[in-house]
Amino acid sequence: MTELTHVDAQGRPTMVDVSGKAVTLRSAVAESRVRFPAAVARTLRDAGFTTRKGPVFHTAIVAGVMAAKRTHELIPFCHPLGLERCDVVVEMHDDEAVVRCTVALHHKTGVEMEALTGAAIAALTIYDMCKALSHEIVIAETRLIEKQGGKRTVHEGIAQ
Repeated sequence: MTELTHVDAQGRPTMVDVSGKAVTLRSAVAESRVRFPAAVARTLRDAGFTTRKGPVFHTAIVAGVMAAKRTHELIPFCHPLGLERCDVVVEMHDDEAVVRCTVALHHKTGVEMEALTGAAIAALTIYDMCKALSHEIVIAETRLIEKQGGKRTVHEGIAQ
């Protein structure tokens, strides 16, 4: 069984010590899906994906990038990182918005939490901007798609 990384020998929560690790290129891609009732998806398309609150997807992109950069302030044991890349893309597929957050940097620790946080906050922003249209909007899933650098590589959600 794999040991938990954020617990010390006495069972206390702790930040992982990365001081002995090598700096390498670390990257991660995460995805969140936002499912709309068909009528809401139609309304959004007809309105150019803009509500009274403003441009939905553009606002979500900004929120996702801001969140990824501040992940260490939200998740207790995440290291503060100066991301070198953070891209958030939102695409509509039928009645579902697919949010992808890609992050990268050269560092001693991975960036999957930053990618996951960026995707999740972008999805929450979409919900917030559209909730006046319906509370039946569902944030269906947030998952790691891929991660490179460090001990493990993940591709399509599967550790290699």
